[in-house]
Amino acid sequence: MWKFLMAAGIILILISLVMFLMEKSKIFPLPGDIVIKRGNFVLIIPITSMIILSIILTIVMSLFRR
Repeated sequence: MWKFLMAAGIILILISLVMFLMEKSKIFPLPGDIVIKRGNFVLIIPITSMIILSIILTIVMSLFRR
């Protein structure tokens, strides 16, 4: 169980790091991502970014399984 939690934590950290780097390089938010700004509150729902990330992870995982 602890191995699963460690892997999930590492995956979440990597996703956060990728999104942080995308934001700093002005790639994020992509068209299709929902951004709601009200006062000092910002809500970002990265629909397009998660679809692209899912495609990339699927390709990488399929390469490792072979």
